[in-house]
This record gives sequence, structure tokens and C-alpha cells, in this order.
Amino acid sequence: MTHTHPKLPDQIELVVVGAHLSGMPLNPELLAHEARFLRAARTAPVYRLYALAGTQPAKPGMVRVSPDRGAGIEVEVWSMPPAGFGRFVAAIPSPLGVGTILLEDGTAAKGFLAESFAIADAHDVTEYGGWRAYRSAVSAA
Repeated sequence: MTHTHPKLPDQIELVVVGAHLSGMPLNPELLAHEARFLRAARTAPVYRLYALAGTQPAKPGMVRVSPDRGAGIEVEVWSMPPAGFGRFVAAIPSPLGVGTILLEDGTAAKGFLAESFAIADAHDVTEYGGWRAYRSAVSAA
């Protein structure tokens, strides 16, 4: 998405990193909970991104690491009404969950993180800088 929108009062910001990005297979789930795209962003350089094994559709898992091991990851920030946010978060399957994501601009918002056990058999795709770039590279190969 190219347009950015201001956050509405009483809304909760949600950072998405993979299958919920604009144009990705799970994006309609956000829209079903009245989410609005706010902006494209990048995380602070304290995360690693992994392609999780055995997920359909393919999903990433983002894990916070020490700054000397991390990188900035391309994400999107969405805004949701509290009731929609609650229903949405309640339906997120393990090993994914919601925590606080630090963004490159110094702000923070709730967003997708993976439980650490999930990366044991996952492929580190941090070098691509984001899920969309990784999926494009896989499709091109």
C-alpha cells in the first residue's frame, strides 16, 4: 500500500511482518477486524527473521536478539479498534504471539513475534530484510 493514514483515537497499532502484510494471503484477516493500514516501517535493528517450517500459508517468525546480532526488518503498521484487536490476537496460533516491537523511528507498537522454540527448525531469512523480499526471491528461484 502506498497511502499512509493517521492513527484514529482509541485504536491499537499492530505491526505485521509476514503473511498479514498488504497483498499477502492472510491480509483479509486484518480487514475482517476493521484494521486500517497506517504506514510501512522498519524495526529497530534488534530482530532476526525466520521462515517457519511447515506453516500454510508460509509464515515468518521474528525474534528479538541482542543488537550485535540483529537487523532492521521491513514491516507494516496497522490500526485496529480494541474489540477487533482482541478477537484477532485471540485467534493467533502458536508459535506466534503478540509482543512489543521496537521500530527504527524510536516508537514501539504491539506486533507479531515468534516463540524461541519455533526457530530451531526454521530457516534464517534476515538477510532479505523482510518477508516480502524473501518470498519474491523464493518465487524467482
